Amino acid sequence: QVQLVESGGGLVQAGTSLRLSCTASGRTFSSYVMGWFRQAPGKEREFVAHISYGGAITSYADSVKGRFTISRDNAKNTVYLSMNSLKPEDTAVYYCAAGLVHGTIRNYEHWGQGTQVTVFS
Repeated sequence: QVQLVESGGGLVQAGTSLRLSCTASGRTFSSYVMGWFRQAPGKEREFVAHISYGGAITSYADSVKGRFTISRDNAKNTVYLSMNSLKPEDTAVYYCAAGLVHGTIRNYEHWGQGTQVTVFS
């Protein structure tokens, strides 16, 4: 069982940056692919980024490509999401998730409680 705790959300102005962190409990963190998802009010939860077990492979939603960077530190059981050039449409609750393989949202078995990111113009 993996427990995930996100942090780093907040209220920021458009054009600025924010870094989210997600720390996992347990000793099997490197056995999981990690993903970041987000859910805006009234919308479905959507994929933002994923990173492979060792960090060599990443993927991003088109809406964040070039602005967001996912990374992980397996020694610290932590995955990060660095968000630059934030836009009001990035406003959402951001969730990190762990899964044995990357794929659809259903592949991610373990979820954090979420952290709110609000971007104002």
